[in-house]
Amino acid sequence: MSEETNTSGWDAIDQELLKLYGEQEPKHYGTILPYALGGQDPLDGISTYKSETPVPYWHFVTYGFSELYGKESELTEESGYGFELTFRLARSADEEEPPAWALNLLQNMGRYVFNSGNVFRSGDYLDANGPICLGSDTLLTALAFVYDPELPAMDTPNGRVEFLQMVGITGDELEAMQTWNTLGVLAVGQDHIPHYITDLSRDSLLRTSSVSEAVQKGMEEEGSNTGFLYVDQLSWTPGKKGLFSKTPAVLQLGAKQAGIIGKLLRGRILKGKSLSLVGPDIRVVFEPGGNAGCTAEGNEVRFTLDDSTAAEFSRNLLPKESTFELTSLKGTAIRIVQTHIKDNEGNVVETIG
Repeated sequence: MSEETNTSGWDAIDQELLKLYGEQEPKHYGTILPYALGGQDPLDGISTYKSETPVPYWHFVTYGFSELYGKESELTEESGYGFELTFRLARSADEEEPPAWALNLLQNMGRYVFNSGNVFRSGDYLDANGPICLGSDTLLTALAFVYDPELPAMDTPNGRVEFLQMVGITGDELEAMQTWNTLGVLAVGQDHIPHYITDLSRDSLLRTSSVSEAVQKGMEEEGSNTGFLYVDQLSWTPGKKGLFSKTPAVLQLGAKQAGIIGKLLRGRILKGKSLSLVGPDIRVVFEPGGNAGCTAEGNEVRFTLDDSTAAEFSRNLLPKESTFELTSLKGTAIRIVQTHIKDNEGNVVETIG
């Protein structure tokens, strides 16, 4: 960078890390060709620090989600997307270089945000549909997001920046976060994942009875905090009425998400809360009400469910191919189809349903 370059955003991050790590020189991994000019990596850089407490781990910090080189956007309150990502990864005592897969994972998060415009917030989760470290036998197949416990939000010349830490989680932990809430699950399991350090070798937190009991209690008392779920296999086919026959309308769901949607219905409708499913071309809203019914207009379908219909709906939403109708929703069928999980090259690696 030339001396004239405004690096106020970058400098602000450096100052926060200086408070935490003193004069420790981080291992920094910069991007040679900027993303805007056709480079492969959207983040300008990732710094990695060593820490020994409470266990040895790498602390990754990104540079690039916020505005690093002066104010460019019209949003005055936030710098860029308003956050930078961090990641704490357990390491062996003699490990001298941070693993490349973790750097790639953070850059993949950058590609997701830059390409979709979707931002992460504390309490969010993301299903990786496979090991977060490709090729490993880890049980960690998803990510949760929480405020970094040692890097507070800061005000910079370019706006506010929060430090969001990614945490590797297991499939059943993801389901618990969906059916209760992310921060609740992380809080009751924090004794087992201090500083939210990701350890590829760890077992599920729900294997510990005190954690599973606390999660179950939270789900029963509070219901689900997930009011919105993206469902890529979501579709709606309107019914047809003929002179001699009538074809029901069909709501189609993928087997992978059918089971969790069933649990979410219990955790939302039975607690007086609505649930929205959003697919590529359709939005489906479930809301509590006294009389069960279904209406469709444009690209939105709205179900009103009483408690008994919600319970019946939930019981039938299982991760396997099936078609069923509900007693109080005549003229509407629900079809569950197989879900094919593919790798990065498009090969089917798992079929659900």
